[in-house]
Amino acid sequence: MYKQVLAALDGSPRTDLVFRHAEQLARMYGAALHLGRAINVPAGVPIEAWALSGVELTEKLTEDAHSDLAALRGRLSPPLPGRDLVRVGRPAQVICELADELACDLIVLGSHGFDVLDRLLGTTAARVVNHAHCSVMVVRPSRSA
Repeated sequence: MYKQVLAALDGSPRTDLVFRHAEQLARMYGAALHLGRAINVPAGVPIEAWALSGVELTEKLTEDAHSDLAALRGRLSPPLPGRDLVRVGRPAQVICELADELACDLIVLGSHGFDVLDRLLGTTAARVVNHAHCSVMVVRPSRSA
């Protein structure tokens, strides 16, 4: 059923939950597991980071995101095929573009990240569900979590 699964990971506390769901589905269907992250400047960036130029800050955030995704991929045992992709832009748009580029059958993402604007303007998950060209699974923590 699924051949290409994109786990949209934002570095929030729900990343591990989303990653585990995506991994389980990829293994169940023998699919490739792609790990994706959208980079935008979050509201809670430490003040020291603002000393960097826009380009330097973007490069630092991108480098950190690649390291995070590589660490997650390293936990896959046995490994799964797939790519790790980091892009700069609005998260919902980046996720939909990555899914199209990779010809994904399924996007797996969390119900809420830690972006304050999600609460005010609507969640990234809602925007992805409304605009993606493939199926979307929105992962929520258990009621006891």
